[in-house]
Amino acid sequence: MSNVYKKKDLVGSRYGKLTVIEDSGKRSGSSILWRCRCDCGGEILAIRSQLKNGIVTDCGCVPKPDSSPVTDLIGQRFGKLTVTGDSGERKDGSILWNCKCDCGKEILCRRFELISQSIQSCGCMPKQYASKKQREDLTGRQFGELTVLRPAEKNQRNRVCWVCRCSCGKECTVSALHLKSGHTRSCGCKRYAGSFNKKDITGQRFGRLVALYPVTKDNSSKNTFWHCRCDCGNERDINTVNLVQGRTQSCGCQRQEQNTKMHEHMHYQDNTCIEVLKKIHNGQQNNKNGFRGLFLTKNGKYRATITFQGVHYHLGHFSNMEDAIQARLDAEAVMHDGYVAAYDKYLEHAEKDPAWAEDNPFYYKVYRIGDKFQISTNQI
Repeated sequence: MSNVYKKKDLVGSRYGKLTVIEDSGKRSGSSILWRCRCDCGGEILAIRSQLKNGIVTDCGCVPKPDSSPVTDLIGQRFGKLTVTGDSGERKDGSILWNCKCDCGKEILCRRFELISQSIQSCGCMPKQYASKKQREDLTGRQFGELTVLRPAEKNQRNRVCWVCRCSCGKECTVSALHLKSGHTRSCGCKRYAGSFNKKDITGQRFGRLVALYPVTKDNSSKNTFWHCRCDCGNERDINTVNLVQGRTQSCGCQRQEQNTKMHEHMHYQDNTCIEVLKKIHNGQQNNKNGFRGLFLTKNGKYRATITFQGVHYHLGHFSNMEDAIQARLDAEAVMHDGYVAAYDKYLEHAEKDPAWAEDNPFYYKVYRIGDKFQISTNQI
């Protein structure tokens, strides 16, 4: 048999003071809401189970007997609250009882909130619990490298904090929660004592350096240093981490030699490196925008600049990138490309006539007049 009730099976049925008139066309979940007329003339919507089980018997015109008389809670204590009387206010049909807390403050509570002890104070109780936790004395107790000295004057994020002395001698403030949970066991000094600092690397070679003995330095990083001798004869104190990880491999002489070798293969003329200009001339750029000397400013405009022979030139601000690029390219054509072409022509002439080259050193100067650049050179 189907469990679906037909629309007409309740029409005309009577439940208490209610008579079912019709299906309202509305639903509560999957249940039909039946329209019912009360003997007083009022109407109400109810589902079948409410009518059948006697939960709804009228439209609300009949006052419900109060199962909790006004006087039944007066004078009773619930936690820190004492019921003083009916406030005269209602919430969801329930009496709001006037209750006085031991701290002197008054609040309104419903019967079930008091009986179930979901409310036992005006709200002062959690603060008192917190104060009890503050009174837990940790003075003198040891937590890892920390010894508790005294309570801190100020708490952190409403947590109880203590001033502690670390085994290294430094004092720090730590919450009681972090102390007892083991989260914090030192002032932080142990955090920096890496595995590299514990290794004995006496006599080991790192590039051109040989570690001789550890040295102690007053530094905030807590890293150890090793006194090392370089192959060139110089001695230096090197950070252990930099030494072991290969970041430092000489006293500094290796870099100097590399710079010297690099400069031997470079040709400098008037504070200008010919090789660098040729790289730029061949399209090798090193700016994230794709062009050297092109920068996006905070106001959304593009700033174009160029440096040549130790002089920095501001080419202007532009609303779009294309104009800024063009300004940069125009300047490069005069300064970089023109210089490279003139220097190559000079070398060609100098190879054919060394005597002329001795009497006529290469000369290429840029002058700015207004927004234009002009060139002065001894090459035609």
